[in-house]
Amino acid sequence: MVIWFSFGYKPGVFGTHANDILSFDRYVEALSPTFFATFTNTLWVGILGTILCFAIGMPVAYWMAFKVNPARRGLLIALVLVPFWTNFLVRTIGWQVILAPEGWMSQILQSVGIIDGPLALLYTRTAVLIGVVYNYLPLMILPLFVAFDRVGPALREASKDLGAGKVMTFLRVTLPLSQPGIIAGVLLVFIPLMGDYITATVLGGARGNMVGQLVASQFQTAQNWALGSAMAVLLMLVITLTIGVAAALIWLVSMPFRSRNRLVLGAEPEQTPPAAPAQPVREEVRS
Repeated sequence: MVIWFSFGYKPGVFGTHANDILSFDRYVEALSPTFFATFTNTLWVGILGTILCFAIGMPVAYWMAFKVNPARRGLLIALVLVPFWTNFLVRTIGWQVILAPEGWMSQILQSVGIIDGPLALLYTRTAVLIGVVYNYLPLMILPLFVAFDRVGPALREASKDLGAGKVMTFLRVTLPLSQPGIIAGVLLVFIPLMGDYITATVLGGARGNMVGQLVASQFQTAQNWALGSAMAVLLMLVITLTIGVAAALIWLVSMPFRSRNRLVLGAEPEQTPPAAPAQPVREEVRS
């Protein structure tokens, strides 16, 4: 239905959509320089926010899976899920209070002399990044924790027994086996982050404008369902294209490692000379 509406137009002031005349005009309008800048900003926030969630979530999930006592893992998982017990909008407004120029964080930083004036983070891209990382970080930690937890300690111990250090064991054993969890975490964060408009509206204002805000404004305020649908379709295409490009880059980067593994697995074992027949051993019996 959204794709169908995207080929229509807005009929008059009080109409929302009409499809008696089909065209690509709404897509041309959605790709105008004004909207294109918003698409670029959304892609920048989505990629950087996902990278930050991965950089923070990876060590946290690794620590929970391998370093924490198994009896306490349930408590830590519950603490990771605590933010989801509160409404998404309430959590975001909480960061608006924290980052406000007259908020308690600004007062503390001024009192200790770190900043000279009020904190100037609210309604910036940095504030949007802080909000999205906080809101979507649990979606990165949980799949990574499950993936790490499934890597049995026997494989890591075998790697260490064969001479590999901690770093090499992580790169050659733990990380490849946890690849499904990494992919799941990246997708769970990147896809909803690209369509998020609450965080950008509350913490970013005009400077943190994202495509989700434009789509919501076209449906709710401007009542131009055709243009909003075209923007939504373009957003889905951008997400799909970005995931495809990232998958292709990962495949190209990992190609040398796969080739080396195939060569190692396909190598013929060395021919060893036959062992000499065992000499009979005389057993002396002393009485």
